[in-house]
Amino acid sequence: MDDPRVIEIDTDRVLSHRPVHYGIIDLGSNSIRLVVYDDLGRAPFPRFNEKSLAALGAGLDDDGRFTRKAIDNALAAIRRFDAIAKAMDVPQVDILATEATRKAKNGDDLVSAIRAETGMEPRVISGEDEAYYSTLGVISGFFQPRGLVGDIGGGSLEVAEVLGDCVGDRRASMPLGALPVRAMLEDGIDAAKKQIDDILDGALPPMLTEPVFYAVGGGWRALARVHIAMTNHPISVPHGYEMPAKELSSLAKKIAKMSTDEIAALPDVPGRRVETLAASALVLWRVFRKLKPERAVFSAFGLREGWLYSQLGEAEQYRDPLVEGALAIGLPVARVPKFSEALGNWTADLFPGETQSERRVRLAVCALTDIAWRDHQKVRAMDSFLRLLEFPFIGISHGERAFLAVSVMARYGGKVDEQIKDRLSGILSRNDLQRAEILGRALLLGHRFSASVPEILEKSRLRIEADAVRLEVLEDASVPDSDAVQSRLKQLAKVAGIEGAEVVSE
Repeated sequence: MDDPRVIEIDTDRVLSHRPVHYGIIDLGSNSIRLVVYDDLGRAPFPRFNEKSLAALGAGLDDDGRFTRKAIDNALAAIRRFDAIAKAMDVPQVDILATEATRKAKNGDDLVSAIRAETGMEPRVISGEDEAYYSTLGVISGFFQPRGLVGDIGGGSLEVAEVLGDCVGDRRASMPLGALPVRAMLEDGIDAAKKQIDDILDGALPPMLTEPVFYAVGGGWRALARVHIAMTNHPISVPHGYEMPAKELSSLAKKIAKMSTDEIAALPDVPGRRVETLAASALVLWRVFRKLKPERAVFSAFGLREGWLYSQLGEAEQYRDPLVEGALAIGLPVARVPKFSEALGNWTADLFPGETQSERRVRLAVCALTDIAWRDHQKVRAMDSFLRLLEFPFIGISHGERAFLAVSVMARYGGKVDEQIKDRLSGILSRNDLQRAEILGRALLLGHRFSASVPEILEKSRLRIEADAVRLEVLEDASVPDSDAVQSRLKQLAKVAGIEGAEVVSE
């Protein structure tokens, strides 16, 4: 079966596109959040992101109804977000209401009040649909994810299968959000464990796919932040951070037993998560005890991004998120936008046996090849490296982040010294590090030889062979050789570990 994903650099399509802002208000159990995305597209970047800690899930009376204060607090946040969206000229804002609203006996009163105040129609998402859209968010944020997705919120836990580009049939929603589990902990951790285990036994879908668990939700991303800080991991972005499931389960078990003061003393723990992190950790510990996954991967994409992804046409859904994000960042600032496309073709045969996953990273590097041309030459390499190492790309692992950052650094003449090697040793193999440097030096050569003119580059071919690195130039290219070109060619040969380097006219 042919792969329907589109992985390409299409300059004309990218530059002719006119972004349309899209807003989502997430009416959750713990917080209400507005995110305005720059575009309804495959690689959305948030233009505005704000949340209000309305704590709707804690605003229920003994009869299970929202109190007047809870409704008023929610309306105050909605009024602000509605005003902001209108001031930003956002043509569409969707309101997604989850566990607290669907659970409250008077949830319809809140929906009616929002409709009367703003004219917007909140969508009360069922638990199963919440699991579905959260999993779509993981599909949106990763390259062919396979395993189980777990999304912990303030009021509930959703779990569903992810099968590459599809959401599996097995999915469930359980009342195991941070707020109800924190209430369980008031009776002691042993009693809370039993309650959680009973709920999981009756509803948690089995892990019948790849043994990978994608962890979604701020409570679980806080665990990633703590682990990143504790281990001095070289990349601080939680999205795409991977760790052995046993190691994460051990950390979660320890934190579940901590006091709030002990949690507050953890490195890089978000202050707003201190009161609920033990509850979130306890749920993860018990989920992993039952499922026994091998790896955990953290995701910053969930319900909101899944909803956004669902609004796209099929052709747009199958575009690659990493390449689309790199194109959106790189092409508008490039001196010659079409040169990235030419570089993508020029480097297509650079690495024999290149996989589809490797190809998409190489194309992303080509898309970003001119992002620093306005910077001073002394800072271009390292500034690009540091920026891209932490940039909020999606569809990318931490190892791929490192590859991308090293490649662009080398494109600007930066050296992969021992400090860089030591920093990235845990996430990038020496072989991949060399490949990244080879790609960067090849791009540097391509820019220098052609003066970033696509038509000149297209009349040449780069070959890395056993005895020499050769730049083959067609005679009608009419571009004489130079010392600068020879120098870049020799630099490429050196990082490739090859003695010979020559320009050949054909």
